[in-house]
Amino acid sequence: MTGRLLREPLLQFLLFGLLLFAGYHLLNRNPDPREQPERIQLTADDLRQIRIAWLAQGRSELTSEEMQSLVDAKVREEILYREALALGLDKGDTIVKRRMAQKMEFLFEDVAALREPTADDLKVWFEKNSERFRLPARATFRHLYFSPDRRGPRTRADAAQGLEKVAGKPADSPEAMALADRFMFQDYYADRSFDDVAKTFGPPFARALFQITPGSWAGPIESGYGWHLVWVDALTPARVPPFDEVEPDVKTGWIEDQRAQIRQRAFAAMRARYQVVMPMDLNVADVASLPGPAGGGPAGGVSFMDRSRWSLGAAKSDRLLGPEIPALAGVVPE
Repeated sequence: MTGRLLREPLLQFLLFGLLLFAGYHLLNRNPDPREQPERIQLTADDLRQIRIAWLAQGRSELTSEEMQSLVDAKVREEILYREALALGLDKGDTIVKRRMAQKMEFLFEDVAALREPTADDLKVWFEKNSERFRLPARATFRHLYFSPDRRGPRTRADAAQGLEKVAGKPADSPEAMALADRFMFQDYYADRSFDDVAKTFGPPFARALFQITPGSWAGPIESGYGWHLVWVDALTPARVPPFDEVEPDVKTGWIEDQRAQIRQRAFAAMRARYQVVMPMDLNVADVASLPGPAGGGPAGGVSFMDRSRWSLGAAKSDRLLGPEIPALAGVVPE
């Protein structure tokens, strides 16, 4: 009787299933923590990172109470993070989207296995991008300041008369120094670029300064502070330095350029998998009338996706999205 039961296919199937069930549970006594969302596991490396971050702020060694407090804070952060995910609070959050996009950008750089460039690679790249390394023109000058606060409406006229008095005199002559009012900054500026001068005196002053012939007094030139007579000691024209002078910077530029190309290729591969849908005949007036987050907009509202739609795909169209918005590249009717 027992032997006949054991030969029954149904009983054999049930016994085989029981064996599989028992074997699975024997081999999986420690369930995957990922299947237990209530489980938070801190590793020894996590605790080391907590300590390192603490010491990096110039603080003394952690006490047991301080360590416990930091661990509690980390656990609190993890719990709140998981609960926020469970509630879907990450959905539609612009800051979260930007952070995730930024991490993808970092990931592109992490996986970018760049080879070490050869000297020939750098020289070829430098020839194509030499303008990126152009050094700006620089000026060394001194000035005599005429203050509107002291002189009022006659300030420019006083500066023009001062130019007549100092004509032909050297830059450091006592007569020249005696004409000027006290300036809040320097009287002498060495080796300054256009941007340096513009930050102090303003762009119009800087433009006029770099047109002056060195070796004599010139002006009057107006700045945001008043009027000035200027003596230019030297003007160094803009130049592209030779490769040997900027080789380290060239290497840095080459690496940045290669990484940018890798990011672009990676994004292009991802972009090819998506189709972006937009409304058809969208113009400025339509955008202004669309209901906002608070439910504003015209009576009845405009359903953004109920309208005829366009897709941002591989094809192109010359159609205008309304009278004021030019056609987008790669817009095709869906």
